[in-house]
Amino acid sequence: MKKQKIIISAMIIIIGVSCITYFFQKNNYKTVEFGNNNIKSAEDIKEYILNISSYEAEISLEVNSNKTTNKYKLKQKYASPNLFKQEILEPQNIQGLTTIYDGKNLKIENTNLGLNEVYENYQYISQNSLCLYDFIEEYKSSTNTKYEEKDDEVIMQVKVENSNNQYISYKKLYISKKTNKPIKMEIEDMNQKKLVYIQYNEIKINSTSKDEILAFKLKNEEQNI
Repeated sequence: MKKQKIIISAMIIIIGVSCITYFFQKNNYKTVEFGNNNIKSAEDIKEYILNISSYEAEISLEVNSNKTTNKYKLKQKYASPNLFKQEILEPQNIQGLTTIYDGKNLKIENTNLGLNEVYENYQYISQNSLCLYDFIEEYKSSTNTKYEEKDDEVIMQVKVENSNNQYISYKKLYISKKTNKPIKMEIEDMNQKKLVYIQYNEIKINSTSKDEILAFKLKNEEQNI
């Protein structure tokens, strides 16, 4: 029963926070290589962000609903084209809960509690994903985007559509002009009510390998070897 409750809690977090809920797709987009010394303008910073191939981040996450505010601390790793890993650092009652997605299968594990579940051909889709790379993909594919400079930041914004092509929210990514790294992301509804707030406490860009994320093998894969 305890194990079942943990699995249910994990799925609620996945659905509620929407971090592993988007099909990662390759887009025909120009590849630009930047060294930090070459990034000078807001346009350069935008192109640098849009060409991120991997990242590792520790984030603080705040999710606001009509009646409650839930706070989390998470560690995320992503590597192109579709590998993603997330570990919950806080709150304590679900600390260590880890989800790993390889573009096809979803694994949920917690070694302290002996939890190890695999969901093959996981197809859950959402348009409110909170992963940095999902923002990048939405920005690339959307026709309603903009960016601007404000003080020491570059702000990239995209309007998010639902399946009926109706705009349902704004996503804003704030990037430091000094470090060229994301500082925070905000998701607001069309009335500019803040739904989600992400603060990037630490982030490393283009330094995460696939092997760091896929540190496991699915049972059926092992049997086929």
